Amino acid sequence: MIDRVKITLISGKGGDGAICFRHEKSVEFGGPSGGNGGKGGSIFIVADEGINSLSSYRFGKTIRASDGENGKAKLCYGKDAEDIYLPVPVGTVATTLDGKVIADLFHNGDTALLVKGGRGGRGNACFKNPLKRTPKIAENGMPGQTLTLYLELKLIADVGLVGLPNAGKSTFLSNNTRADAQIANYPFTTLEPQLGVCYQSIDKRFVIADLPGLISGASQGKGLGLSFLRHIDRCSVLLHILDATSDTLIDDFLSINKELYTYKPSLKEKTMVVALNKMDEVTDRTLIDKFHDSFDSSYDIYEISAKNNTGTKKLINKLYNIVKTHKKSVSSLENDEFVFNINNSNTGKIPDYQVKQLSEHIFEISGQRVIRTKRLINLKTDEGVDKLLAYLDKIGIDSKLHEVGAKNGDTIILDGFEFEYFE
Repeated sequence: MIDRVKITLISGKGGDGAICFRHEKSVEFGGPSGGNGGKGGSIFIVADEGINSLSSYRFGKTIRASDGENGKAKLCYGKDAEDIYLPVPVGTVATTLDGKVIADLFHNGDTALLVKGGRGGRGNACFKNPLKRTPKIAENGMPGQTLTLYLELKLIADVGLVGLPNAGKSTFLSNNTRADAQIANYPFTTLEPQLGVCYQSIDKRFVIADLPGLISGASQGKGLGLSFLRHIDRCSVLLHILDATSDTLIDDFLSINKELYTYKPSLKEKTMVVALNKMDEVTDRTLIDKFHDSFDSSYDIYEISAKNNTGTKKLINKLYNIVKTHKKSVSSLENDEFVFNINNSNTGKIPDYQVKQLSEHIFEISGQRVIRTKRLINLKTDEGVDKLLAYLDKIGIDSKLHEVGAKNGDTIILDGFEFEYFE
């Protein structure tokens, strides 16, 4: 089961605005007619209940959206690029490389915007005014966003089965659902999570997830446990199945709980029900009674035989009642849609621009807003260059350069664009 992948998403660049003028017979001074560029393609993820793994993205794909079309003459706008919708399983969580949650798709059809396409630049027709009848200015389309992230699948199950290998979890799942889990008399017969629906009636059912057996040290990566521990996060209740014939029954129980709570301390808040399995093979109840004496006050404990389906009916009713209560408690909560904007990922107060000296006669202007404005302006025309210089003068770059020691003839660099400084 592929349940965690790393992918890179690149949204499309917006189309450039056009610099054009109307030329028609018998139409004098036709004026500017450059159209706007189209919007670049955005990339979304959408939860699809027909998909059960992230195998489509397993090889670290880079997914790129198309760029918007450039504007054209006669006020023709460029075509918007198509957005990309990536289907993922229900229960997928998107996180940044540092672990920040971008989106959590809990329901079928949930959609989240991950990278937004750049907007199209305006054509010269947008800059016409009574003072400038023939503007030779247009905007470039805004660049797209690039984001590398993890997609992580967390199965959506009501009951999660946990326990040591060969404790009988797969047998319990097979005999109480229609899941076809592999069963054998050796450890680690379950190599990936198995889901099954337990039906009590048409309107009384819940989903059970059988997770691969945990061992001591699973929270540090031993065995198969660490790969699948994430799947218990969404469960309403944990069913801890123990082999009642074990000579270390209490230690088995405590060791698995230790691994669960080491992996994620918040799991202590989840309801846990304990099932002592293989009771049909128990000949000495000394350890069983000792287990009850130790944990009866903290857990609901059931003695069952998953193989013979003995004692399981009462346990199933208990699990259903817990799941039903849990769903009622969260049904009133609304999931607020969270859209990640890479431009707003740093919420600290950042100045509009910074000026630093690279060498004796070279200075660099940096800053998100000033670079964004520079990229919007088409610098292929003299009017475009004049517009950029006027903008820099308006925000006080001239006085800032003088303050840091710039002299006439020094080179100023702004996002790869170089010009000379003169007071």
